Amino acid sequence: MSIRKILTPGRTVALGFLSVILLGSILLSLPVAHTGECEVTYLDALFTSTSCVCVTGLATVELGTSFSLFGHIVALILIQIGGLGITTLGAGLFALAGGKLGIRSSGLVKEALNYQTWHGIRPLIKAVLLMDFSFELAGAVLSFFTLVKMYPVGQAVWISVFHSVSAFNNAGFDIFGNGNSLAVFTGNVYFNIVTALLIIFGGLGFFVIRELITRRRGDRLSLHTKIVILMTSLLIVAGTLVIKLTEGDGISWVGAWFASVTARTAGFATYPMGGFTNAGIVIMCVLMFIGASPGSTGGGVKTTTLFTVTKNLISYSTGRETRAFKRKIPDETGKKAFVIIGLGLAWVVLIVLLLSILNPGIPFRDVMFECFSAFGTVGLSTGITSEISAVSKVIIIFTMFVGRLGPLSIASLWTAKKSSGLSRPEENYPIG
Repeated sequence: MSIRKILTPGRTVALGFLSVILLGSILLSLPVAHTGECEVTYLDALFTSTSCVCVTGLATVELGTSFSLFGHIVALILIQIGGLGITTLGAGLFALAGGKLGIRSSGLVKEALNYQTWHGIRPLIKAVLLMDFSFELAGAVLSFFTLVKMYPVGQAVWISVFHSVSAFNNAGFDIFGNGNSLAVFTGNVYFNIVTALLIIFGGLGFFVIRELITRRRGDRLSLHTKIVILMTSLLIVAGTLVIKLTEGDGISWVGAWFASVTARTAGFATYPMGGFTNAGIVIMCVLMFIGASPGSTGGGVKTTTLFTVTKNLISYSTGRETRAFKRKIPDETGKKAFVIIGLGLAWVVLIVLLLSILNPGIPFRDVMFECFSAFGTVGLSTGITSEISAVSKVIIIFTMFVGRLGPLSIASLWTAKKSSGLSRPEENYPIG
């Protein structure tokens, strides 16, 4: 079997991410990347690199104080590559330079962005890069107005750029150096709104943003865009209300809204997660598991997956056709959605069990929260990341990788042969 047949688009994308992670871990393990304030082992460097490329935000050592300017630059590049995808970024820069994309490179981009058709790959790539850098630039400028009051101009510019890239790519990393994420900005409504908007637009997905920007008056929105906008709005509103309900006076309405937004794979925190009630922790885990939307910089099982499963459950219980916005949802889409949810839950349950066994001294709710955060590539933590065992850190590393690529994509890496098309005799049996 030839190398091209073995290296399917899915496997190539996975290997691309893995290669960048390993290269990043080597760079972050160099002495020039450290400040010397604390020891940074290779496992710490590998964990940080994986977290950056998988745009998660979990860290075993504090990024702001443990790594030097060189380390921060490496982290920024890894986050940018992780958010866009190495194939999308590489192909995009190649296309902007006037190069012609071949069938294989177009296929890799299609796989990386979860694009449904071969039509318009080249203009899509250019649009993705333009949207990404435009939002990041706008975010940096808006963030600068706040940060220039706290830092010298040059430092404020750099921190603004890093924060904007991290927020739009739903990475959740910061270089403020306080070890408390955005706790210092808890009462700053303006900065909360700027950061949240970057997270929301990054989580909507490039397809949705592109359609909204290029849409002409009178044009109908695609089914995908309608579902994403509906689910994003519902989850943000519902999340805000429930978090405020569970946390009461311990959190403001702005804080509850920001927590609802950031739980959908961003990872910034204006309130310490360790202070949340058990009910609040469960709600955050649910939001982290759902995540962002397809074609975005975020993780999770995706909003459209939840919508499809919900619609199928309603359809099955009422005996009606599965529909959405006067359109029939294909049966294959429903099956895929259930598989993604099932694989995701199975993986999270497995790693929660493993980490509970490996770390008996850590409360179960903290272990559960950490596992959901890693799988959803969120980055929120109750503060146990540096305390878990070395084996547990390796498991979390792999979980972030699985969460970034998607459980279904990981499962499909092991199969290269196409179905023979043969069908076996059907036989029914009781279930439930």
